[in-house]
Amino acid sequence: MAAIELGLVLLSLVIWIGLLTLRGQFWRTDQQLEVVETQIEKLPSVCAVIPARNEADLLPKTLRSLLCQDYPGWFNIFVVDDHSIDKTAEVAKQTAQSLNKDKLLHIITAEPLPPGWSGKLWAMEQGVNKAIEILEPDYFLLTDADIEHDVANLHQLVAKAEQENLDLVSVMVRLRCESFWEKFLIPAFVFFFQKLYPFRWVNDPNKSTAAAAGGCILIRTAALKRIGGIQVIRQALIDDCALAHAVKSSSNGCIWLGLSSATHSLRPYPSLTTIWDMVARTAFTQLNYSPLLLLGTVVGMTLIYMVPPLGLILGGLMGNGLVAVTGLSAWLLMALAYLPMIRFYKCSFWLAFCLPAVAFLYTLMTLDSALRYWQGRGGAWKGRVYK
Repeated sequence: MAAIELGLVLLSLVIWIGLLTLRGQFWRTDQQLEVVETQIEKLPSVCAVIPARNEADLLPKTLRSLLCQDYPGWFNIFVVDDHSIDKTAEVAKQTAQSLNKDKLLHIITAEPLPPGWSGKLWAMEQGVNKAIEILEPDYFLLTDADIEHDVANLHQLVAKAEQENLDLVSVMVRLRCESFWEKFLIPAFVFFFQKLYPFRWVNDPNKSTAAAAGGCILIRTAALKRIGGIQVIRQALIDDCALAHAVKSSSNGCIWLGLSSATHSLRPYPSLTTIWDMVARTAFTQLNYSPLLLLGTVVGMTLIYMVPPLGLILGGLMGNGLVAVTGLSAWLLMALAYLPMIRFYKCSFWLAFCLPAVAFLYTLMTLDSALRYWQGRGGAWKGRVYK
């Protein structure tokens, strides 16, 4: 029994050493969108497309942030009202009028959702098509209705794309991290995403890893047309990464993904239930609905995150110093890897040592995601269920 315990904690320790040294430095937070001096003679034209379903509460802030961008180039905004039952369209119009910028805003009423499309992507498709029809912009800014953009965000995105000849530039905006459960779980959400898609690998044209963050994506119109438009990912629940993969795999497309500390999401997650539902909506989708991948995920999460503290506790109780020290060493490496993200979100450093408990909750969320899928409740979002 002692040999098995020692073998498990040793394996966990070796895995953490491998992750820290061989996994694209995923734990670092240095891939950030920075202020750059632009030397662009003629700034390209940009159209923002915002799918909005029952977002009347957030649009006064989020839409205002887009209307007030300091971008000196030509910029228009298309809000697609996706069958809202509140006053989304009216609020959007009033927000633009209050700034005397209603000429920049185009409001589109979404057509009925056809088979084979997710609601968000169908709304985006209509916004993109209308923008191409009447304006033909050089770039599209695909963003969500809950994102409050820093005043310089668009300028920085375009400068990054133009100076480095990128087809797609995306930032993982700062998620809201105010309530206890947000501080406990949200930094780990970004940490796990970075471990799955190391940003340095995403940004390396010689590696196949591709990802994006759907809250804020700038994409060249030419690149979007080259891959066949939004319709090529029309059924994707994890549409941002699907879009990035399509762009990067087509004609040597170059993409970039980083963090943003200035542009942030206003979407609140005040309780465990709200975060649980957010993760459970797509976790099993990420595993391609595979029971084998689900089993592997549960085993992997247990071995990587939960074995180290269990080894420390059991080793201490059983008087096995080697097991205890090995478990502690793995736990310390885990906390060390998590600490940069904890600092990025300005949370208390002790939360870095809570990652095993956080990982346990995320594992339960993933299992629940699979259960919902098998019960026909997978992918529920804003009154729609995608199976």
